[in-house]
Amino acid sequence: MQNKIVNYEEMYHDRLVNIWYRAVCQTHTFLTEQDIQYYHNMVQNGALKEVEIWVELIGNNEPIGFVGVDGTKIEMLFVDPDYHGQGIGSRLIKHIEKLKGTNLKVDVNEQNEGAHAFYKRYGFVQTGRSELDGSGRPFPLLHLELNKQTRH
Repeated sequence: MQNKIVNYEEMYHDRLVNIWYRAVCQTHTFLTEQDIQYYHNMVQNGALKEVEIWVELIGNNEPIGFVGVDGTKIEMLFVDPDYHGQGIGSRLIKHIEKLKGTNLKVDVNEQNEGAHAFYKRYGFVQTGRSELDGSGRPFPLLHLELNKQTRH
């Protein structure tokens, strides 16, 4: 059975929050447990409803990753840690590219070197930097834009 990408439905909410939590614990090693709980509360209580969400489902219709966008800006991209390195993140971005065009933007935590490397491999280039994250917390963000010339 082939994986498929579908639009968000409420029935996926708790599984997506779980994917978010497990992925953040594994990849955002610069966050304290208190920081993770702060963001977890935001994701659990509404952040998924504030953006357009697309979910990749494995053959048994179980979510294994998701991307959230606001217009052409990727606001979140998380893959179940059990499925890291299998092309899910790239497939989700390609899906968004088909829907929104190639003028995509994303902010990535400066300390999340794995995510920065992932977006760079995909063809995103840094266009700016902020000292604080979107919640005003001291986690610098790198502002990236998709550059079709460097795209693989």
